[in-house]
Amino acid sequence: MERVVLHVDLDQFIVAVELLRRPELRGEPVLVGGIGDPTRRGVVAGASYEAREFGVHSGTPLRTAAKRCPQAVFLPLDRDAYLAASDTFTAALRDLSDVVEEAGWDEAYLLLDTDDATRSATELRGHVHTRTGLICSVGIGDNKLRAKTASGFAKPTAGVTDSGIFRLDAENWPRTMYERPPEALRGIGRRTAARLAERGLHSVGELAATDRFTLAEHFGPRNGPWLVAVARGYDPAPVHPEPYRPRSYGREITFQEDVTAPEPLRAELTRLSHLVAEDLAAHDLLASRVVVKLRDSHFRTHSHGVRPTTPTRDPATLAAASHEALAAFTLTRPTRLIGTRAELLTSTDTETEGR
Repeated sequence: MERVVLHVDLDQFIVAVELLRRPELRGEPVLVGGIGDPTRRGVVAGASYEAREFGVHSGTPLRTAAKRCPQAVFLPLDRDAYLAASDTFTAALRDLSDVVEEAGWDEAYLLLDTDDATRSATELRGHVHTRTGLICSVGIGDNKLRAKTASGFAKPTAGVTDSGIFRLDAENWPRTMYERPPEALRGIGRRTAARLAERGLHSVGELAATDRFTLAEHFGPRNGPWLVAVARGYDPAPVHPEPYRPRSYGREITFQEDVTAPEPLRAELTRLSHLVAEDLAAHDLLASRVVVKLRDSHFRTHSHGVRPTTPTRDPATLAAASHEALAAFTLTRPTRLIGTRAELLTSTDTETEGR
C-alpha cells in the first residue's frame, strides 16, 4: 500500500456541461460566454478543444472570438447549471475518499491509500463519468504540486498520454521536468521567468540546482527559496478535507458602449454590490475588503481596494466602499468594464467568536 495525492480536473468543464444538454454539438467549436451573442460585448468563459485550435480561450472577447472562429457555436452562461454539476462532481469524489480538498468548482485533491495508484485513478475516472457524465484528467503525485502538474500532462491536449492519467513523483520529476522552461511550474509566470532568464536560469533543472540563499538576494527571503523548492517538486502543503471556500465573491459588467461619465459607473457599482451581498449572505460570509476593477477602452485593467470599518455584507456599506474605491481611479479614458468583489472573507461565527 502507498499513500498518494490525486489531482482531479474536469476537462473543458463549462463546455462539457453544455454538451450534456446539447450532444449534437460534440466535435464542433463551442464557445460559452455572456448571453451567447458574439455581436455584444463580453468574454469567453469556456471554449471547447475544437475552438481552442483557432486561438480562442477563456477571457478572449466574444467579438474577437467570432472573428478568429466564425463557425463557432456561441452559448450563454448558465452559472446555476455549472454549480449543480460541480456539487455532483464533489459528491462523487467523496464516495471514494474521506480526504477531499476542493480547489475550485472543477478540480479537487484527494488523499488515497492504494496498492495500485493507476488502477485507482482509472476507477475514479469511471466513477466520475458515471455520476456526472463528465470526463476528468487525473494526476498522481506524492504531494499536491506534483499531482497538479501531472494532471496537466494527463489532459487530452497535452499529447503525453491518451489514458487521462499521469504520474509525477520524486523518481521521475527530474527527467520529466528539468528540461522544461520555468513557466512549466505552477506559480511561475512570464515576468518571473524573464527575471530568472536574466540570471542565466532558463530551465527547471537550472533553477533546481541553484542555491536558495543566492536566489533570495534577488527575489526576497521567501520567494527565492520557494522558487528553488518548486523547481525540485517540493510541496509541504497537506490535503485539507474542509469544503471549498472561494477567496472572494465578485460581480462585473461589460458595457455595450464605453462609459465616460462617473455616475453610471457608481450606479452599476451599487447594483453589483447588492448582488455580491446576496452571494455573501447565501454562504454566511462577511467581507473585510472591497476591490473595484476597471477596464478602460484600451483594455488596460486596474483595481483599487478599500477596507470597511468592520467586516460586512450590508449592501449599502459594500456599495459605499465600492464608490470610495472608484474615487481612487483617474478616469482619463472611457470605461469598458467595471466590477466589484468582496475579499478577506470571514464567517459570522468567526466574527462572533472574535468579539
